[in-house]
Amino acid sequence: MTAPRHAALAVVVLASGCAATPAPAPALDAPPAAVVRPAAPQTAPARFVFDGPATQGGFLRGTAPRGTTTLTLDGKPVELAEDGGFIVAFDRDAPPEARLAARLADGTTHVQTLRIAPRAWDIERLNVPMRPPAMTTEEFRQRRAGELAQIAQARSADAPARGWRQGFIWPAQGRISGKFGAQRIYRGEPGAYHSGLDIAGGAGTTYVAPADGVVVLAASSPFTLEGNLLIIDHGHGLNSAFLHSSQLLVHEGDTVRQGQPIGRIGMTGRASGPHLHWSIKWNDARLDPLLFVPPRN
Repeated sequence: MTAPRHAALAVVVLASGCAATPAPAPALDAPPAAVVRPAAPQTAPARFVFDGPATQGGFLRGTAPRGTTTLTLDGKPVELAEDGGFIVAFDRDAPPEARLAARLADGTTHVQTLRIAPRAWDIERLNVPMRPPAMTTEEFRQRRAGELAQIAQARSADAPARGWRQGFIWPAQGRISGKFGAQRIYRGEPGAYHSGLDIAGGAGTTYVAPADGVVVLAASSPFTLEGNLLIIDHGHGLNSAFLHSSQLLVHEGDTVRQGQPIGRIGMTGRASGPHLHWSIKWNDARLDPLLFVPPRN
């Protein structure tokens, strides 16, 4: 079943529709919110403005109300640009509602409830094992722990990149061989859902950066599952990962521009054939890359 396409959803919430209430005293266990300078009056609106697919696996880019000093989504801090711009996103299993709250310099709080559209997901059955067959469960566990630590460290980076503001481009052309959100069954053993988009572009085909960013991980040797892994931080909590590469063309710390060659498609790690697995995360939320790129003919 083809994952539904979602047209860009523009949501404009008038100031009169926001709940302006005195700011409550902060709870002792409330997460810290990054404080930024209030957005300039000539650029920030007096209301929330959003654009994007408000759906599971989707995202919204927006501008906070004029005078916003802190912004949270379901109580967790959201990074603000100096002009009030921000991005928020929703995990594959996100609940039907999310609460966006902007605290203003005058002490009031604007709150907006976001409606998150549900989606149906495919089931994929693969004739490959859950873990590499030549490795015992204990060997896999020990090696995997180190790999996951590297991935977590890379995704905790906060690069001064602005790719999160860009309209993304396709990193490669080719047949879509795996869709985001589909659950995979490995020789009868259920696994985690598919966290990205698979593009069968042909072995050795060069792929490019879908948006500006900074390389925060370029594996020096293949990971057990991901193979030659590359992660790019696009800024504001948004990052892209590229799996199974035959070769990486960039190094950790490199700044890359949209359209720049960054690797070549392969089948390293756990892969049943040469393809590019492209995944996107915003903080802890896994997102659907198809919602970031324009439709193809």
